[in-house]
Amino acid sequence: MIRINENFLKLQDSYLFSTINKKVSEYQEKNPKADIIRLGIGDVTRPIPAVVIEAIERAADEMKDSATFRGYGPEQGYDFLKEKIVQNDYKDLGINTNEVFISDGAKCDTGNIVELFDTDAKVAITDPVYPVYLDSNVMYGRAGKFNEDNGQYEKIIYMNATEKNNFTPLPEELEKVPDLIYICSPNNPTGVAMNAENLKKWVDFAKQHKSIILFDAAYEAFIEEDGIPHSIYEIEGAKKVAIEFKSYSKTAGFTGLRCAYCVVPNEIEIESSKWKVSLNKLWNRRQTTKFNGVSYIIQRGAEATYTEEGKKAIRDNIFYYKENAKIIKHGLEKIEIKAYGGINSPYIWLKTPNNMKSWEYFDLLLEKYNIVGTPGVGFGPSGEGYFRLTAFGDREKTFEAMERLRL
Repeated sequence: MIRINENFLKLQDSYLFSTINKKVSEYQEKNPKADIIRLGIGDVTRPIPAVVIEAIERAADEMKDSATFRGYGPEQGYDFLKEKIVQNDYKDLGINTNEVFISDGAKCDTGNIVELFDTDAKVAITDPVYPVYLDSNVMYGRAGKFNEDNGQYEKIIYMNATEKNNFTPLPEELEKVPDLIYICSPNNPTGVAMNAENLKKWVDFAKQHKSIILFDAAYEAFIEEDGIPHSIYEIEGAKKVAIEFKSYSKTAGFTGLRCAYCVVPNEIEIESSKWKVSLNKLWNRRQTTKFNGVSYIIQRGAEATYTEEGKKAIRDNIFYYKENAKIIKHGLEKIEIKAYGGINSPYIWLKTPNNMKSWEYFDLLLEKYNIVGTPGVGFGPSGEGYFRLTAFGDREKTFEAMERLRL
């Protein structure tokens, strides 16, 4: 008799953002005239740069001519895009094109990469955390039983990110040694970025204990302060212990087009029962078996982001969102709500007023102010009492949301 993978039954409730959408839809149905401002899910609102659309249109035109038509492409991505990535995103960092793998999203990569590791691998995640890191490991059987009392899985190593440590967990705070370590910087959801000194501590720790760091740098384009790495490979020795994930979604507006990439250095080798195995070769084998690659048309669009016109458009988009972040943060300060992030990140992590629970504050914002955000507890038990707002909204709507909160 066939049986399901019962690890899926250990997942808690529905996916966070699906729950939010359901609650908002139900409210909108009961209140059809409500003008809801959405500052919750991190989807972008600025249009895709014109130079990107033009490149996509040219690539689409190629498909109607047998001389330029393309069918299956390389699962790892086309060289024309990988070369641009190496030249622009990893200049002087020693990354080669064969270490870059084009994909349809950082969410997919961070979820799929765990297939390469033993099911008994000990996983460390920050708390609060982007849900995909946790849920994907629950699905693969690494989490153990869920404890209803503390909201944690028994086998997961939780790295608390709180006001006490400036939302930056460090290796010396660990009680157990993990095999896989998730680090997101600038962080989603807290909006806090890790400086070079602290990131080096994690790299040194991983080297010492033969651990692997899964480094999500999807928001690195928002970094403006000195001393904060845009890539983990700026840290000496990181190519031996770290996989990096990046995306075009929040920079070039590719949330609907789907294109990202990860870097798996050739230097990373993992012990097997017989010999050391190249992680790069394993990921390549996985991708060629289970992934057909990102479409040629979309990759041409991604390539156009590296033109001078494309870079300028992206800088303009980032500036727009960062100005929104400042508006939100200043607006919260005016009503004496403590907020973090919003400097090197599009996310603002606020302390809920009057010790309100996260979902209680969600309901208050939705029903009284018609504003949608994300409850902090949805990112983990340490997120209780916090709330995330995003800067990806429309400028006028962002202003309006802050005005509503002042009333």
